[in-house]
Amino acid sequence: MTIFVTGGAGFIGSALVRDLVKSGKDHVVTIDKLTYAGSLENLKEISGENTHSFEQVDICDASAIGALFKKYRPSTVYHLAAESHVDRSIDGPADFIQTNLVGTFTMLQAALEYWRELEESKKADFRFLHISTDEVYGELGAEGLFSETSPYEPNSPYSASKAGSDHLARAWQRTFGLPVLITNCSNNYGPYQFPEKLLPVIILNALQGRDLPVYGNGLNIRDWLYVHDHAAALRLVVEKGNIGETYMIGGRAEQTNIDMVKAICKILDKKFPEKAPHEQLIKYVTDRPGHDARYAVDCSKIERKLGWTQSVTLEEGLERTVDWYLNNLDWVEAVGKDVALDRRGLGESKS
Repeated sequence: MTIFVTGGAGFIGSALVRDLVKSGKDHVVTIDKLTYAGSLENLKEISGENTHSFEQVDICDASAIGALFKKYRPSTVYHLAAESHVDRSIDGPADFIQTNLVGTFTMLQAALEYWRELEESKKADFRFLHISTDEVYGELGAEGLFSETSPYEPNSPYSASKAGSDHLARAWQRTFGLPVLITNCSNNYGPYQFPEKLLPVIILNALQGRDLPVYGNGLNIRDWLYVHDHAAALRLVVEKGNIGETYMIGGRAEQTNIDMVKAICKILDKKFPEKAPHEQLIKYVTDRPGHDARYAVDCSKIERKLGWTQSVTLEEGLERTVDWYLNNLDWVEAVGKDVALDRRGLGESKS
């Protein structure tokens, strides 16, 4: 089979691509525009593999995407390409509307035109998996979990654009019959995460003795999911999931932001006792506008119906993540060493 992975040079996409290529069964085509957060550095360990191809293409370019469908004739599309950083969406929402909405429409339409021309057996086997976020559901109070039937209440430009893309994916399945499935995941973490996100910022700043910025009071809660557990879940949804259905993917690991920061500090204290305690570097900074208080997902459906479970505990995952960054500072240098120093998302929206 041939598999498309859009956004395959990004954080989650590259984890999926690396896992798919290492499995050795299929030809994987990475489609990525290579914006600031996408890098071929994320795919170095599979460079030279004859089961992997890379195409630098913008998913909003309908003619280029259509040409790729004709060239490779895929049986599966994992659609991960997206602008994904909430702070950046606050400062400049236009890119999020373009990539997440127009890009998803372009992918769905190209897939539909391609799928309609397939012979019946290949039509039945084709799958389009749209990968999304739990942020589309808004925020939770102290109790409860998001489920596949939760109402959509996005609160940031990023989550609104992803909510719109979810609705497009669902509509193309219901209206046109395209074999679409949807997943909504909780906060991913792990190797190769771009240095603007919370955990890489904390790890890299701590190594340099810089402030460890924590938004507001640090009590915002997220459910943390190890990226390779997420990649395994996505593959399972394509293999066993029911067309037209949504699957929640979570880590069953709720933690406040400040507790995550302190956990990393404790790991670094063990590795660099001469610099302990790293917690002394924590600095509370101006909160993000509209910062959702809590996300958490009920992933019992994918566990019950598809047999997926998390394989990495939060404690194990954090240790692995810290070790990976310590051993791959050359990667940080290559993809954007100064990103962690920039503060975004203070509400000065640009067109």
